Amino acid sequence: MHKDFIRTTESSSLYQNIEATPTAEILKNINKEDAKVAFEVEKVIPSIELLVDALAEKLLNGGRLFYIGAGTSGRLGMVDASECPPTYGVPDDLVVGIIAGGKEAMFHAVENAEDDTKQAWIDLQAYKITSLDFVIGVAASGTTPYVIAGLEKCKEAGILTGSISCNRNSPLSAAADFPIEVVVGPEFITGSTRMKSGTAQKLVLNMISTTVMVKLGRIKGNKMVNMQLTNQKLFDRGVKMIMEDLNLTDTALATELLTKYGSVKKSIEEYAKAKH
Repeated sequence: MHKDFIRTTESSSLYQNIEATPTAEILKNINKEDAKVAFEVEKVIPSIELLVDALAEKLLNGGRLFYIGAGTSGRLGMVDASECPPTYGVPDDLVVGIIAGGKEAMFHAVENAEDDTKQAWIDLQAYKITSLDFVIGVAASGTTPYVIAGLEKCKEAGILTGSISCNRNSPLSAAADFPIEVVVGPEFITGSTRMKSGTAQKLVLNMISTTVMVKLGRIKGNKMVNMQLTNQKLFDRGVKMIMEDLNLTDTALATELLTKYGSVKKSIEEYAKAKH
C-alpha cells in the first residue's frame, strides 16, 4: 500500500450528535457536504480527460467498456451501463456493468463478494474480454479486493484500465492505467460512502459515458438523436427534435418521418436526402 495512503472515506464525520439535530439542520448539513463534491470533481478533470480519450479510441476500434465494482460502486456502474442503450441507441453489450456477487447484489448485499480476488476476472472472461476492450474499476475506498484483482488481471492480459475512487494514492489507483481520485473528505454519516463518494462517482461516470458517446457521434448538436423511442414522451421529444433540426412547422410530417424511420437521426438524414 502507498505510504501516503489515507482512508479519508472512513474518517470521522464533521458533525456530532446527529440524532439530536433538528430535521432542517440535518438537511442543510447534508446539502452543505454535497455542495463540496462538484468542486472536487472539477479538480480531476485532466485525469478524466486522459481516460476518456483512451477509452474513445478503444470503442472507435470495436472495443467495449466494462465497469466492475462492489456494493454502491458496483450498482452505480450498472446504472450507467444500463442507461447507454436507451439514451444513445448503442448495442446492449457496448457498455457492460458487472457487480461483485452478480445481479442479485443490485438489490441485496452478497456476503464476502467484494473480498473475492478471483471472481472479477471470471466475470469478465464470461464476456470473452480482449485487449480491444477497456475496464473501469469503481470503488469509493480504492481498496476493494474484487476490483483491484480484476484490474491487475486485465493489466496482465494487456487490457487498458481506469479507476474511480475517493481516497488519494489508493491501491486501486496503483492498479489502473488511468486512475481518477475524487477526494471528497469525511461522509456526513461516518463511512457511509453511498453519500458524497457515491455522488462523486455518479458525476464522473456521467462525464465519462456522455463525453465518449459524443465522441462516437451519438449526439447531434445537443440532442439525443439516437435515443430509443420506448414511450410516448420520448417519441414526442423526437418529433420536436426533427422539427427543430429541419426547421419544420408541420408536426404531422415530423411524426410521419419518425414513425417511418424509427430514429431521429435517420429521419433527419432521409429527409435531407429526399430534399436533394
